[in-house]
Amino acid sequence: MIKRIRSDQLLPGMFIHDLNCGWMDHPFAFNSFKVKDAKTIEQIIATGIRELYIDSEKGLDVADAQTHDEYHAEIHEKITSLIEKHEIKSPPPVPLREEVIQAKIVHTQAHNVVHHLMSDIRMGKQIELAKVSPVVENITDSIFRNQDAFVSLSRIKNKDEYTFQHSVSVCALLVAFSRAMNFEKEVIMEAGIGGLLHDIGKMKIPDHILNKPAALTDDEFAIMRSHAASGRELLEHTPGIPEVAILITGQHHERYDGTGYPNKLHSNEISQFGQMASIVDVYDALTSNRIYHKGMEPTAALKKLFEWSKFHFNAELVERFICLIGIYPVGTLVKLESNMLAVVISPGHESLLRPTVRTVFDITHDHPVPPQDIDLATKIDSIVQYESPIQWAIDPFKYL
Repeated sequence: MIKRIRSDQLLPGMFIHDLNCGWMDHPFAFNSFKVKDAKTIEQIIATGIRELYIDSEKGLDVADAQTHDEYHAEIHEKITSLIEKHEIKSPPPVPLREEVIQAKIVHTQAHNVVHHLMSDIRMGKQIELAKVSPVVENITDSIFRNQDAFVSLSRIKNKDEYTFQHSVSVCALLVAFSRAMNFEKEVIMEAGIGGLLHDIGKMKIPDHILNKPAALTDDEFAIMRSHAASGRELLEHTPGIPEVAILITGQHHERYDGTGYPNKLHSNEISQFGQMASIVDVYDALTSNRIYHKGMEPTAALKKLFEWSKFHFNAELVERFICLIGIYPVGTLVKLESNMLAVVISPGHESLLRPTVRTVFDITHDHPVPPQDIDLATKIDSIVQYESPIQWAIDPFKYL
């Protein structure tokens, strides 16, 4: 049975089912393994992991620990309650289908610029703000027209191009997040620049460490973690870079409980934009496929953020972000009560729990169906749960 326990409850002989943290937040080869000695437990606690999951059938048990299913049912109920109370804003000025066309062009241009920008840094060249600003402006304009178009496209990544595409995604998510926080457009643009450049310090990390598909040594782990400080230093010496962008780059791995890096800042010692960037960075990392990591569906990633907000993130900001993204974002594959599979194509105009979906597959009869749009606000049908597109061999984005 999978159970959630505190890290200080760990004992040698327990089997860790899930370390319950991001891949780059721990130095171990795997997320699940048997605890052999006290030194391993010390390492886990030193890493900043507060709670994790054990498998009581593969190792020692904690009798009164809450099960994984119980805890996640509790989280789902809390998020559902949060979403139900969220005020729905007016529809975007440009329909999704129309904006997706422009968003694809902007996304491709942004990826190319970031690719060249990071290659220049590798070769010791200086960052040219004149190349960055137009990209961020185009992304911002697309987000303002219809944020779901660009944000949903940002989930499509080539695992070999992760570093570049992740930068574009974090930029878009930070722009959308900053807009939802009602910042002025000039400040939103500055946050977008920070998002686009937040991982620029990784260009100072040797490739054999940056792309290593196995466990990092202690020295390699330290080098990998140096990228936030290196990035901040690069931007501090770049003419014209706004302070907001420097804060985002230097603080996106800080954690609210002081367990982050590079400076172990605690709670409001981290700037608001640093706190926002840490949430956005983890969300995009969780939902992305990489060489060593299979991405989660957005709904699962949002639940993780909510769970981790107990220690690692500003809980209020996490709630704001969840309401921004919606528990079933555009592009999510869902199962309906009618036993149909459908793709979310538009947020709900009455409730984020009742979006507009496009049916694509009949589970009962095991065959695809001609796409049909259903506004779940009419309560003709309802969402039971999200589904894995890989499991069903369905590409949701083909239906947007």
